[in-house]
Parts: sequence; structure tokens; C-alpha cells
Amino acid sequence: MESTYKKEDKRLIFKINEDIDEYSAQKIRRRLDNEIERYMPKEVIFDFDKVSFMDSAGIGLLIGRYKLANLFGGKVEVANISTPIRKIFEMSGLLKIIPEVEIEKKEAQYE
Repeated sequence: MESTYKKEDKRLIFKINEDIDEYSAQKIRRRLDNEIERYMPKEVIFDFDKVSFMDSAGIGLLIGRYKLANLFGGKVEVANISTPIRKIFEMSGLLKIIPEVEIEKKEAQYE
């Protein structure tokens, strides 16, 4: 299943609908970079509600988008992370630079 996004004002919510490994990270990276450069959002939120697995490629994906969003004066946040994904975030130190926020899990209008 493809990952989807929703744009709200200067906020881009990116719902990841698949596990993140090297292959999926490349697809997600290309799409996200296009959307971040197109909208130049002040806030990029990754919704991890459907993610049950993530390897080091996912860590690289987030750090790269963190750097890209910073170039445009934006910030990156994560939401709806599961316990196994939270452990990866904590061990890698991602939660020290990318904060977790609350968003609803309901299915919204994503593109």
C-alpha cells in the first residue's frame, strides 16, 4: 500500500502505510522530497500508525527529511508510533531531535 499525505495550511502530514526497509524508504524518500520542496511546510508530521517494522533505512529517511525541512525553516515530528518503533527511536536518539506529537488515528482525506 502506498504512503499518503495530507496538506493543511503549512502542515504536511505523511501517513506511512507500510513497513520501512531499504526498498520502501527509497520510494518514500522520493515522494516526500517532492512534496516538501513543492509545499515548503513549516511542519512535517510522519504518522506511523500502520508501521510495525523499521530498520536503519527508516532512521536515515527521517534524518534526511529533518535536514530538508530545516532548510525551509520547518520542523519534523512523528505521531502514532508503536512500542517496537518507539524502542528504535529511543535507541537511535531520534526522539531527542524529532519530537512526538498527538494526532488522531482516524482515516482522513489523504492523497
